[in-house]
This record gives sequence, C-alpha cells and structure tokens, in this order.
Amino acid sequence: MSQVSTPQQVFEVDGDIVLRTAEPTDAYMIREYFVTNRDYLKPWEPKREEEFFTLSGWTQRLIKLNELHKLGLGYYLLIIDKPTGAMLGTISFSNLTRFPFHACNVGYSLAQGEQGKGTMTRALKLAVGYMFKHQNMHRIMASYMPHNAASEAVLKRVGFVREGFAEAYLLIDGQWRDHVLTALTNQNWEPSTL
Repeated sequence: MSQVSTPQQVFEVDGDIVLRTAEPTDAYMIREYFVTNRDYLKPWEPKREEEFFTLSGWTQRLIKLNELHKLGLGYYLLIIDKPTGAMLGTISFSNLTRFPFHACNVGYSLAQGEQGKGTMTRALKLAVGYMFKHQNMHRIMASYMPHNAASEAVLKRVGFVREGFAEAYLLIDGQWRDHVLTALTNQNWEPSTL
C-alpha cells in the first residue's frame, strides 16, 4: 500500500487499486459508470432523476463536491483499476462532524462486473484509513439492508460492528427500507494538534 493523500485530497494505492478524490474532469467517466450499472445499482440506491445520468449533471455535482472536499465537509472517492484506468466503484463520506463527535457516514457502490473479487473490501480499508489518519475521525457509521449479504460481508471484513436495526431508515428505490446499523471506531484516536 502507498499513499500521497492530504487533508483535502485522497490518493491511496493498494496493488492494482487506486482510491482517489473525484475531480470535475471525471464527469464523463462517472456518468458512464452509473449508466452502465444503472439497472444493477437501482435496488440499492435512492431513485435517481434523469439529470444524474447526464454529463452536465455530473459536471455540476462534481464542482459542488470539490468544494466540500476543500472544506473538509465530505469526500466523494473513486475506485480505479490502476492498469486500465477504469472506474470500478465509489465510496463517499458524508455528514462529517468534528468536535465533540468526530464522526461521519460512509456509503459505497461497486460495478456489477467487479463483484466478488475483494475490491470493495480493499478500497474501503484504504478509505477508512484515510478518514482516521487525515480527517481524525473517531467513528465511521455504515448501514445496509438486511438482505444485502455482500455489503454485510464487506463491512464485517473491514471491522464494522453491528450496533442496531432501524425500521424504514432510508428511501431506497422509492421505498422506505429497513437497515442494519454498523460502525467502526478508531481505536488509536487522539485529539488533533492542529
């Protein structure tokens, strides 16, 4: 594993996987990822407006996300295949809260063709490491629908612990869905010296 991350930019590498901050110039690649995986991801995501699948929609979204990156308020990361440059998935951190909570939420998606290869486990470990080291998060929270065994397995492999169950927790694919609540705590957390 190697890294050249900063508090504003993520760039982590594990073998043939690169995890990096999305940039406005990535709009075409991200649009293509979501168009290609649209049907596969539909049952796991909120209903998407047509603008979500357009180049202009992603260009505008990435300009806003880039500002969140600079302000340390959110991170939208891309999982890239190092040899080919192909986009394999996304990891996003939202609801970043500093003192006294030092916590955030994580969400992710992975291309249909990349399922079952350990890619998300590797990428999520890189992402969590970044949030603990560079953003000084103490707690990262994730949730998954009870029937999503793949997501459950990824979170367990990364070290997330089940903490509860929430009925009608998130509006996914047009319906309120129950979710299992998990979290990972930074056992080496120390107050920031900044």
